[in-house]
Amino acid sequence: MVKSVGCLAQQRTTRFGVRPEFFPLPLLLAAMASPHPLILVPTAGESELIAEAFAHAGRPDLVIDHCGFGPIAAAAQTADLLARKSPAAVWLVGIAGRFCETLEVGQAYRFGQVACHGVGVGTGLTFTSAAELGWPQCPGDAGGESSHPQGDTLSLATAAIDPASSVRLLLTVCSASADSNEAAARQARWPTAVAEDMEGFGVALACRLRQVPCTIVRGISNHVGDRDKSNWQMAAAARSAADLVLTSLEGWT
Repeated sequence: MVKSVGCLAQQRTTRFGVRPEFFPLPLLLAAMASPHPLILVPTAGESELIAEAFAHAGRPDLVIDHCGFGPIAAAAQTADLLARKSPAAVWLVGIAGRFCETLEVGQAYRFGQVACHGVGVGTGLTFTSAAELGWPQCPGDAGGESSHPQGDTLSLATAAIDPASSVRLLLTVCSASADSNEAAARQARWPTAVAEDMEGFGVALACRLRQVPCTIVRGISNHVGDRDKSNWQMAAAARSAADLVLTSLEGWT
């Protein structure tokens, strides 16, 4: 579906009139790339708020695609969109929970790294990650940056535009922390994680395999483990995330 608007990357002819089989593939992909970044939002609720902020700012040219809810759907949908749209960059935008008070609820932040929690063996205090078991998340492709096996943590493209974000680690999980005890257990395993989401690692891994830069912007809606949505600031967090994207993309035409 497409919509406008630290606590411690077969037709017979192209638009150039050249058969694809006789056009160098890297040049063909670059020529076909979208002039705008691919902006991904997980859910319809987040998308509505972010699209509204884009429209209010006079940026109807910024198009939102849904990556889906959770790391599996997000990885699969991102891979499909990368193959079909060949964007120059990807921005994942939405809400997240904070682990500590260094991040302010209602404000948005970029992240320098994203880690995967939940793929491995066991749960809670007995959990052992894929990397600790000696298993990579994926073996990588032959040639290029993605040729090396991928562990539990990925670096993002954010540091080049926001050096302060390089120390922020976003933890991607398959299910959000249900209470403060589960949040504390995850924080103990990942002491440098400052926020928790459910899509970041999946999107970033799909981008890495295609060698497309990935930036993640998350508005902080709640404290991790707090499931009482009367305490959440979802609208403020989503709009703050949209504002940060708009500021970052000034001059991107």
